[in-house]
Amino acid sequence: MISEPVSKVNIIGTGISNISLTETVVLFNQWIEKGEKKRVCVTPVNCLLWSKDNSYLNQIYNTADLTLCDGVPLIWASRLLGQPLKGRVTGLDLLPLYIKECYRNNYSMFFLGAKEGVAELLKEKCEADFPGIRIKGVYSPPFAETFSAEENAKMRAMINEARPDIVWVSLTAPKQDYWIYENLAYLDTHIAIGVGGAFEVAAGSISRAPEFMQKNGLEWLYRFLKEPKRLFRRYMVEAPRFIPLVLAQWFRKKDRAE
Repeated sequence: MISEPVSKVNIIGTGISNISLTETVVLFNQWIEKGEKKRVCVTPVNCLLWSKDNSYLNQIYNTADLTLCDGVPLIWASRLLGQPLKGRVTGLDLLPLYIKECYRNNYSMFFLGAKEGVAELLKEKCEADFPGIRIKGVYSPPFAETFSAEENAKMRAMINEARPDIVWVSLTAPKQDYWIYENLAYLDTHIAIGVGGAFEVAAGSISRAPEFMQKNGLEWLYRFLKEPKRLFRRYMVEAPRFIPLVLAQWFRKKDRAE
């Protein structure tokens, strides 16, 4: 049993949930068994930077039931600030692990998002690996910066007809976080979580970084080398802001303590 609410560590203005991957699985089970409705965000460094510049997004992350630590740099920052996080809880790790948990407990799922065909491929892989697994629906909406009222209504209707225990949303951050925040009240589900590009990796469409890169904070480099044009601004322009912001927070904390 995981006690709630889970404590959060403030990193440059965003509270990151101090919870391990194993504890997250246990807490998800508790929520489903109790019939609760919860919102979960998976937050790498860039999400924190966008949150710092956007009060609405900051509110979304700071009011989420869980705001998960997706990235070794957040672990490093939490240690520097004297409140070490228990570990990373990435979408890439959580999705395949909790798919197995859903199979074990007969929980149902809905896959929303990703490129056309990816969610269906993931469904087929899950059904091949876990015969009888309950995947109640998949849908990949057409790409749009913001969805029309009609498209939102369609997505909500599909999910509500399926009534899944958990909705996995792969619309990229922060769009997926906006969508869940603005639509969860209308959804017949227990957990809605945005997992970015985890569908592609779980389905086997793209490979994940080698384990040594994951553990040493280099997963971003692997992704960048795979998609340099798309990720250049995120990793080469935006991400370098993180270190001076964390140091500034550390200095402020140190000054207050003296």
